[in-house]
Amino acid sequence: MAESFSDIGKMEAIDKLYRLSAYDPVSGLGYTCAKGGRISTAARLYLEGIDFNLVYFPLKHLGYKCVVGVVGELYAALAAPRLLNVVLGISAKLDFPQIQELWMGITVAAKEHGFSAVNLDLQPSGNGLFVSLAATGETSLLTEKRRMAAKSKDLVCVSGPLGAAYLGMQVLERGARSFMSSGTQPDMAQYKMLVGSYLRPELDASVVSRLEDQEIYPSYAYFVSHGLSDALKRLVRDSGLGVKVYADKIPFEGNSFQLGKELDMDPVSAAMNGGEDYRLLFVIPILHLEKFRREFQTFDIIGHMAQTEVGAVLVTPEGVEFPVKAQGWSEKNE
Repeated sequence: MAESFSDIGKMEAIDKLYRLSAYDPVSGLGYTCAKGGRISTAARLYLEGIDFNLVYFPLKHLGYKCVVGVVGELYAALAAPRLLNVVLGISAKLDFPQIQELWMGITVAAKEHGFSAVNLDLQPSGNGLFVSLAATGETSLLTEKRRMAAKSKDLVCVSGPLGAAYLGMQVLERGARSFMSSGTQPDMAQYKMLVGSYLRPELDASVVSRLEDQEIYPSYAYFVSHGLSDALKRLVRDSGLGVKVYADKIPFEGNSFQLGKELDMDPVSAAMNGGEDYRLLFVIPILHLEKFRREFQTFDIIGHMAQTEVGAVLVTPEGVEFPVKAQGWSEKNE
């Protein structure tokens, strides 16, 4: 029989979890920034039934993804991760070995992305599992000083395929419905990459240090987790410029269009509005085009900055420009 929390108690459970990880217990997290640098913070809350479904989401993958979700916000601030605070809200249906799996995913990702300390607290939850994370990072003085304002024609780049995570989630949801109705487990092998993009997204842990080493300083950077449209709208708002993105330059996973036909879903729409991609979007000075292409080959150039009156537009292969619309944004003034 699996060990329950009532058998071991909160403090013993926390001690056991730390003994299974590469981190030591800490009492409170404080951080002093290096002289001239800037502290950045990011926080995220993941709720069962809203942000994840435990019917098909492995707990180890969930822990890993939650850390990537918060560290991506630090990378968008061009900050190196330093400290991570984690609160797990645990419902009665979960036993200690399950939380151990979740914690292992969290600590594996935390170590991979260079967090020097991780603080853990456990709380009861009457409405399913929740994972709350707060992260602290540091942006170097050099990066702060050398970032320049964006200009028209500067490059808009993303760190990997878009729309894949949303399509992968649709595959998993379809599989869950099939299992509930017929009891059979559908074969998802052909969509392994799409499913993996949703369940266990990855980010390059060296991206901030590599940018500094190559003396490339993005004028703007965003974590793309609510669709490309949302990131573009924020870019236009923050820069005061326009932006053009080209539909035929957006990167996709190999089976995206095949699955799109099955689901009657446009992969371009999934990339623009689907969310869950966990990619980085950088605006790179056009003078660094050749160096960026050479040193950051996993990034794709999908568009460029434009004059203010352009706004945010998606350009079709035929050259037709459509205004970008995003969930959560008012379009009345456009």
